[in-house]
Amino acid sequence: MDQFQTPLYDSLVRHRQKEPISLHVPGHKSGILFWEQSFYKDILKIDVTELRGLDDLHSPEEAIFEAEDLLSHLYETKRSFFLVNGSTVGNLAMIMATIKEGQTVLVQRNCHKSVLNGIYLTKGNPVLLGPEYNENWGVAGGVSVETVKRAIQLYPDSKALILTYPNYYGMVTEIEDIIKLAHSHHIPVLIDEAHGAHFIAGEYFPPSALQLGADVVVQSAHKTLPAMTMGSYLHVNGDRVSVEAINRYLRILQSSSPSYPIMASLDLARSFLGTMTTNDLKYLREQNDAFRAKLKEIKAIELLDYPDGIGDPLKITIQSKTVLSGFELQKLFEAEGIFTELADPYNVLFTLPLLREGFSFPFDQIIEKMKKALASYSEKSQHHKQSFFKKSAITNLYIQESLTKNEDWVRIDESVGYICAEQITPYPPGIPLLIPGEKIEKEDVASLQLLLNSGASFQGGNQLVLGKIKVFFKDK
Repeated sequence: MDQFQTPLYDSLVRHRQKEPISLHVPGHKSGILFWEQSFYKDILKIDVTELRGLDDLHSPEEAIFEAEDLLSHLYETKRSFFLVNGSTVGNLAMIMATIKEGQTVLVQRNCHKSVLNGIYLTKGNPVLLGPEYNENWGVAGGVSVETVKRAIQLYPDSKALILTYPNYYGMVTEIEDIIKLAHSHHIPVLIDEAHGAHFIAGEYFPPSALQLGADVVVQSAHKTLPAMTMGSYLHVNGDRVSVEAINRYLRILQSSSPSYPIMASLDLARSFLGTMTTNDLKYLREQNDAFRAKLKEIKAIELLDYPDGIGDPLKITIQSKTVLSGFELQKLFEAEGIFTELADPYNVLFTLPLLREGFSFPFDQIIEKMKKALASYSEKSQHHKQSFFKKSAITNLYIQESLTKNEDWVRIDESVGYICAEQITPYPPGIPLLIPGEKIEKEDVASLQLLLNSGASFQGGNQLVLGKIKVFFKDK
């Protein structure tokens, strides 16, 4: 199929060229009511509703159908869907289409909160698989084959395996062997590939989970492709998970008034990716390599390398060689107008653009601003890194037992052994450190205190600043 085609975007352009008079929703009437807010002036002209010729996301037959078909051909899937509620709705839909109440699901512990929320909504029984750790980076990576093998032995009736690939920092693991292992036990594999929508572009990138045989893959097109925020894709790859069931849950969970600007941007992002050439990839590599080389000349930071040199080249992680923490380093950059993807106690993460030949990006300006921000800081020996996300290899939750108990607040430093009664999520990246029903270990307390002392932001845990955490009463 011709990936230069953009059927949905073209339909919106043709509609606008008719100079239509709006007697339909939305209420801004093609932007007329935003006459003073110039930033919205043009985009609202294509912010329409399900009009004749513009199709319906929940029952596509025309432009949206053609656009999703082009998407499916690009990724070589059985069926692909546009998502307008982010990867969150894709994660919820694929889980609800696969898991029923009381069924066991194996899930990578350092997953996005939407994965755990999806299991919660199904009333499934999650078995958490602890990731491996990279001591140099001080972060959690992927799950090992050995951990998955042991989990399947302990829970042979598991109905799904849910993995995150890549992790937020662009790290990838050998998930192909894990997928084959799960399939040999008739277990479908669901992948949150939010940060890997661009992986199919060529050998410069790691392989997509779709190429490695995963059954359902959800991608945030807005993270690394030129799509609007909340624009995402869901792909079904094979027959282990019902397309009809996923479609049914997407109709339930997604807005009945989907954003046409978001959907059109998904159409354009797919075309952008599908028409990349070898010259584009060569140009991208040259630009990225040059930027990395200049980063290595800044003595106050260290540019981290992926294990075995394999990872997403659009992600760059740096560490301070000074007394600065990752959070402090991020704030210095922000004062110079450089806004990064995230920081943690040790690292600052950059997400680079998927450049094509002829596209420019202010890499030289970034380098100069970073040098200015770090001008007054000198190198200093670093202390041993303490992991801030260390979990057991295989963990069950005490969900049903917790439902019969009362809640209380205890001091964080006295919470070891209690069952957590709230979800505590450092954000970004949105990976819960503790979830309701999880037994609090001494490593969790150490991680939480490290994050609090380093200046992390949290979703949940509204008494953390008071040094308290909500728990279920401990068994007597």
